[in-house]
Amino acid sequence: MRLPNRFVGFIVILQSVLFLTHFVLYETWTFSLSKGHTAQPLWLEIGLFSLSLSFVVASLLAFRYTNSALRSFYRVAAVWLGLLTFLFLAAVFSWLILAVALLSGISVNFHRIVQWLFSAAAVAGLYGVFNAGWTRVTRATVQLANLPDAWRGRKAALISDVHLGHVRNGSFLRRMVAKILKEEPDAVFIAGDLYDGTAIDPASAAEPLRRLTAPQGVYFIAGNHEQFGSDDKYLAAIAATGVRVLTNEKVDVEGLQIIGVPYRNAVHGTQLGSVLQAMRLDRNRASILLVHAPDHPEVAEAAGVSLQLSGHTHLGQFIPWSWVARRIYRQFVYGLSRIGKMQVFTSSGAGTWGPPLRLGSNPEIVVLQFE
Repeated sequence: MRLPNRFVGFIVILQSVLFLTHFVLYETWTFSLSKGHTAQPLWLEIGLFSLSLSFVVASLLAFRYTNSALRSFYRVAAVWLGLLTFLFLAAVFSWLILAVALLSGISVNFHRIVQWLFSAAAVAGLYGVFNAGWTRVTRATVQLANLPDAWRGRKAALISDVHLGHVRNGSFLRRMVAKILKEEPDAVFIAGDLYDGTAIDPASAAEPLRRLTAPQGVYFIAGNHEQFGSDDKYLAAIAATGVRVLTNEKVDVEGLQIIGVPYRNAVHGTQLGSVLQAMRLDRNRASILLVHAPDHPEVAEAAGVSLQLSGHTHLGQFIPWSWVARRIYRQFVYGLSRIGKMQVFTSSGAGTWGPPLRLGSNPEIVVLQFE
């Protein structure tokens, strides 16, 4: 399989960054051992070099193959990528502390600083792995104007970004379904990225959705990970479980307008506006828009949508990426917010992408009560 040039370029840049990051770790550790460089065991150099290649190699293989050995390799590489972020920050802070100490004329034990900060980084990373597997139920009350009487007091469950693939699989989805059913929601919304986009048996992975039922229906829209290429196999697998796949369409459920626009048709504001305009929403009735990413809430608000439900941001998953996500999505990065007459709820997601770590964000299932 020949990769597109832009994808090859991305891989080269990513691998270069990973080489540089591992080099910083190596230099920080070796320099801390004495005032100059000392010879290090060959295994340390080989180990760091191998780890620097692991995630790119595992990812390239994961898009084409799936087996137990590859899944284990991918998980190890993905966990290391998350730990690497914390270790790199620890290395940077070590050098900053040393620089401040030297400028202040203070004598410090650089090796001890590196030891403490690297240890703290490892602990933070391991907690992040644990936290990523601890799914919470987040509850919120949403007041909608012109809400039909039949929907007052009803509950809906929102789940997004499960990312079934080499880290999460059908057993994870089975647990999520059990948690959702325990809440007895009247409707369920799946806001995209059920799959990770890697090699997988879509039908087998989606099988637990057959148990996911709700009186007012279960609805799904495609996220960006379903639409890396053709989304046919994913959508067919989901539809076969009885879940209603919404593709640029509106359904009326006891007076409530439920709208679904897949990622590919919502990533550009003008296209999203055209899709919504073609649906001819009734502005005198409440409506819910299911769209994967909170990229253009102003477009949905202008179209007369009452409530937008999204995911995609993961709330950055872990520091420092959570800061980057907040900078990009601002108030729409997570939780319930408002723009004009429309409300937006963005979920942090149930699964993870890349490193299976969460620090500064929690995996969740959202339960919304309508008033």
